[in-house]
Amino acid sequence: MASNNQNSRVARNRDNQPPKGHHPIRRVIGILLAVFVALLVLGGGLFTYYAMSAPKVTTAKLSSQAASIIYDSQGTEIKTLGLENRTSVTESQIPQQLKDAVVSIEDRRFYTNIGIDPVRIVGALFANVRGSSGLQGGSTLTQQLIKLSVFSTKASDQTIKRKAQEAWLALKVDRTYSKEQILEFYMNKVYLSNGVYGMGTAAKYYYGKSLNQLSLPQLALIAGMPQAPSSYDPYVNLSAAKERRDTVLQAMVTNKKISASQAQQAEATPITTGLKKQTTNSTNTNDPTIDAYVSQVISEVKKKTGLNPYTAGLKIYTNLNLKLQKRLYDIVNTNNYVSFPDNTMQTGVTMTNVNNGKVMAMIGGRKSNVQLGLNRAVQTTRSNGSTMKPMLDYGPAIEYLNYSTYHQMNDSAYTYPGTNVQLNDWDFKYLGKISMRTALAQSRNIPAVKTLNKVGISRATQFVNGLGISFDKTLTLSNAIGADVSSLQEAAAYSAFANGGTYYQPYVIHKVTKPDGTSINYNASGKRAMKKSTAYMITDMLKDVIKTGTGTQAAISGLYQAGKTGTTNYSDDELSNNSNINSNESKDSWFTGYTRNYAISVWTGYDQPEKNGLDANDQRIAGLIYQSLMSYAYQTTNANNLNWTKPSSVIAENILKGSSPAKIAASGSSYTRELFIRGTQPTTVASSTKHSSSKTSLESKIASSGLTSTDSSSSSANSSVSSSASSASEAASSASQASEASSSQTQQQSDSNAANTTTSSETTTQGNTTTTTTTTTTSGGSH
Repeated sequence: MASNNQNSRVARNRDNQPPKGHHPIRRVIGILLAVFVALLVLGGGLFTYYAMSAPKVTTAKLSSQAASIIYDSQGTEIKTLGLENRTSVTESQIPQQLKDAVVSIEDRRFYTNIGIDPVRIVGALFANVRGSSGLQGGSTLTQQLIKLSVFSTKASDQTIKRKAQEAWLALKVDRTYSKEQILEFYMNKVYLSNGVYGMGTAAKYYYGKSLNQLSLPQLALIAGMPQAPSSYDPYVNLSAAKERRDTVLQAMVTNKKISASQAQQAEATPITTGLKKQTTNSTNTNDPTIDAYVSQVISEVKKKTGLNPYTAGLKIYTNLNLKLQKRLYDIVNTNNYVSFPDNTMQTGVTMTNVNNGKVMAMIGGRKSNVQLGLNRAVQTTRSNGSTMKPMLDYGPAIEYLNYSTYHQMNDSAYTYPGTNVQLNDWDFKYLGKISMRTALAQSRNIPAVKTLNKVGISRATQFVNGLGISFDKTLTLSNAIGADVSSLQEAAAYSAFANGGTYYQPYVIHKVTKPDGTSINYNASGKRAMKKSTAYMITDMLKDVIKTGTGTQAAISGLYQAGKTGTTNYSDDELSNNSNINSNESKDSWFTGYTRNYAISVWTGYDQPEKNGLDANDQRIAGLIYQSLMSYAYQTTNANNLNWTKPSSVIAENILKGSSPAKIAASGSSYTRELFIRGTQPTTVASSTKHSSSKTSLESKIASSGLTSTDSSSSSANSSVSSSASSASEAASSASQASEASSSQTQQQSDSNAANTTTSSETTTQGNTTTTTTTTTTSGGSH
């Protein structure tokens, strides 16, 4: 019985035991393991799926799009170019204390992790499981770099998919780049309030120094700002900025990068120590004063380097003379120097150094509030009228045909070959036989076209191409009196006349330094465009335009200078279709002038010439702009006022006035001093004759046109009116100026006393008495 009871208890105990393999604890563990494995497989699959669709990360994306800085000719920073105000720094420019501060506060296991930190990721996952909005807190420095370079930084965008892709890309970046490279990428990427990107930029903005010049407390502030830039802005939130800085210092102590005493000393430093007075990023704003010049800088940098100055982080050193640029801006945008008829009249102006092609100043328009708007000095081309004549007609005639300044031309009726189109000057009169000097000074159109025909389109095109001017279409004879050019082209072209015949390609930048410290230097690029004799003889004739011709408004007392006016007319059809345009108005007005140092080319007109024209007073404005700027240039620079030196290839002779062919004037004869290519000068001396003071037949012809002028030598003060397809009122206005000029200028005025005085005119001798007079003659034509 006892045995049965014992067996029964054993059976009952056996029956009450849980089945083998179904222990409750083991079961729970088993379930958890199964779930974990399932989740791991599912998570791995999901991670793989997301990783496969992750965007590509490249060095270009990791690198910051750094702004470029533009400097003037004196090395003064004048403009920052970039979508963001960012000056990148290289690894060697980052102090070790800043690296330690950033790593300590952002990712203390940075140097040992693999781009992601599993410990931080698990902590972040648990935080998000508890209901935090968005995935937070698990990002390493490498992941933050990915976020800044590839993804949005918005909290709402931090999804599981984004986090998976971020982790995957961080792993790839960690394998591809060194830790130092990753730190450099990060420090150049971060935003630090006030429109400042990158820690190097922040050092300059907040402290006016480079990173290597900052103290420990200053570096700690910069290192801590990226977490909440606006909240830790030392200009706005002093207490929050100090608290964040001190937190960074304590993190450095914990990470054993500084001692507790170093941290204590740094924490005692006021947050405002060394802080600059807050300013706006003025060089990153629109400055209309330099707008046109900056526009040309951008274009030239792209062309010469192939880099984008908005993103390449360049230092760009220019040829800009900021004083001249500011004065030029004031000249055309105020009425303090030149009076404009309205605010819609426009201008394009370029000033160059004639001896190297450096563009010193440039204006692309007036009264503009548009950043990097239309640059009329470069981007628009308008007919240059008579300023084309030295380049396309008379320059080639001297260069290829050995014309002298006295070469005789026939100002007579002319019809373009193969057409029934007759060419006229504004006065519809002809002066008959005149010298090339007179033809250029008076801007007679018919002699200019005939000269181009003699030279030939091919050779003339070759000559003007050598001056940096080219055309899309083949030139025709009508281009003898104007073609479409820009003021930049014309300033550079006339510079060749000024410097003795060398064309220098105009340029605005002389050095570009890349972020890695390598520099590219750009020097003057010159080539001979003409003989010295050609340059000198053209210059000699162009002096007269400013002395006594239509360019007298550009005269500067005592300054040796030469120049040419130019205007263009409306066609008969344009006049008939626009009742608001008067027949005495012009579409364009130019003045291009130069000295031994500088050339300035000025265009004036309207963007819509069909609505507005230039009257006689308006046509003077181009010359007045030139006069005001050139005068200021000689007041503010160390340029010497030098006259041109006649080359040995040129011979000056006193030529019997009216002789054809040219004869050397005998003693007592009326003469004009003219220039010849050596070997082509006349050798025959005219018979000695006495001349009365009555006008010659040529003078009578010119006088009949109603204007006063003189056919004189290179150094005489002749009263001339030079023009190009202009109006009668225009020429009449010029005649008045010329008459006033000639009345006060005589042979006794010496070129050694002033650059604009008379050194030769009509000279007669009667007995023992020598009389010198300045004779005035008339001319038609346009400026």
